[in-house]
Amino acid sequence: MSDSLIVSVIAAEGVTRIADVVRKITRDFKSSGTVGTPIWLSPDRACDIPVSFASPELIEILPHGFVHAGEGVDVNVLSPANRRKKLLVADMDSTIIGCECLDELADMAHLKPQIAAITEQAMNGEIAFEPALRERVTLLKGLALTALERTYKERVKLNPGAKALVATMKKHGARTCLVSGGFTYFTERVAKDAAFDDNQANTLLDDGSRLTGAVKEPILGREAKLSALKAEIDKLKITPEESLVVGDGANDLSMIQYAGLGVAYHAKAIVAEAAGAAIKYGDLRALLYLQGYSDSEIVEA
Repeated sequence: MSDSLIVSVIAAEGVTRIADVVRKITRDFKSSGTVGTPIWLSPDRACDIPVSFASPELIEILPHGFVHAGEGVDVNVLSPANRRKKLLVADMDSTIIGCECLDELADMAHLKPQIAAITEQAMNGEIAFEPALRERVTLLKGLALTALERTYKERVKLNPGAKALVATMKKHGARTCLVSGGFTYFTERVAKDAAFDDNQANTLLDDGSRLTGAVKEPILGREAKLSALKAEIDKLKITPEESLVVGDGANDLSMIQYAGLGVAYHAKAIVAEAAGAAIKYGDLRALLYLQGYSDSEIVEA
């Protein structure tokens, strides 16, 4: 059996039926290939199932999530090669943190419904990111800079598993970068909170006390995110296969598709359908399980 894969099964916290899913996958695969002994990375939470196939055609029809595991369980099919990555590039809004900072800023200006609607269109890939960002920032003209501090302190929270993801990968020698289409005011603080090595984002322009309604050009959008990933890969002298990218919106899609492991995290449909792996239910620790880390190896920062 020359074509080997890993079926990764990860349950959201509190979901107790993962063992049933593992048994079902093991049973179903025995009819078309060889199934190894399941390897439990985390009791009742994460399991690797080694599988191999005599027929290469079977591999071609195995998209991520091929098993209808039901609510609360993520199933992905992965290559065992270069599984532990040397580079993490992560989106920030709705990925490392649980909100969209621009939408929360808009709430301070009583414009959230209007601006959030544009954000939703951009993240779904319905409109181009760069003009959508300019349009939204223009609406914030005159907003006091104190609103940025309030937004960060009151609205911005790390998603569960963010610190563990960064700390564990760094402990094992990886470089970690936050690359966002949001704003440096927030990425600088979030990167510090989660202990990322570096961060990149867009810069809001101000007159010393209020936003001017403009953003510094050029805008860091979809293709600029991809360029940032490529630059980090070149800097580390690694291959794309040794990189991990995680994001949720259409502006993350180019870098997700370029990476060795591109993960759609609680993502828009356009991203989840095109990514190599998807986490719909689990928290950010799931990205460690996708790389084969066990609980004993995870750093709880």
